[in-house]
Amino acid sequence: MTEQAKVPAIRFAGFTDPWEQRKLGEIADKVTEKNLDGNITEVLTNSAEYGVINQTEFFDHAVAKESNIAGYYVIAPGDFVYNPRISATAPVGPIRRNTLGIHGVMSPLYTVFRLTDAVDGTYLSHFFKTNGWHGFMKLEGNSGARSDRFSIGDATFFEMPIPVPSSSEQHAIGSFFSRLDDLITLHQRKYDKLVIFKKSMLEKMFPKDGESVPEIRFAGFTDPWEQRKLGELFDY
Repeated sequence: MTEQAKVPAIRFAGFTDPWEQRKLGEIADKVTEKNLDGNITEVLTNSAEYGVINQTEFFDHAVAKESNIAGYYVIAPGDFVYNPRISATAPVGPIRRNTLGIHGVMSPLYTVFRLTDAVDGTYLSHFFKTNGWHGFMKLEGNSGARSDRFSIGDATFFEMPIPVPSSSEQHAIGSFFSRLDDLITLHQRKYDKLVIFKKSMLEKMFPKDGESVPEIRFAGFTDPWEQRKLGELFDY
């Protein structure tokens, strides 16, 4: 997006209005509700790679103890979470949205915020997957004493500038990138199945140790396979 025009380089046809610049604190509030009664036991975490997921699923074990989660923030479906832990893929920490459709609790080390204005949550979630907000974070925050954790105060964090187009353009952008995500997921599943299929075929289309023919062969091939030494095939 150019600073002068306040519009992106590529837009859907029919949209010509300049984008507004809003502060995060104008469109969202920090979530401060805590799980004091302990009714919510689903502990969530925010991963740069996988987004907001169940803590047990990410770590393969429960990190938080039930006695500690009374002080955790309650996160509702659609809420956003900022994780200050930095990595190669999230140099200032990731911001991800709770798309699990459930309420959970989140460690107070994270910043949870909820939209209050008419901003499309899907649009905003895709914006946070860009590096368009990283410059503000690097200018206003720092990596702190720990090299793996970014440090920025709440008041400063909610001063973050957010580019906001019209509601219809927000919806168009959000839908476009969501469809791309669905397509990527579909191809990823096909890829995963092909990887498993290939592994199985590698095991069955070469003879096992001590056998002269593989378990599976193409139609029309019946001769036994020869056993040759590597030195007969190649020169050292």
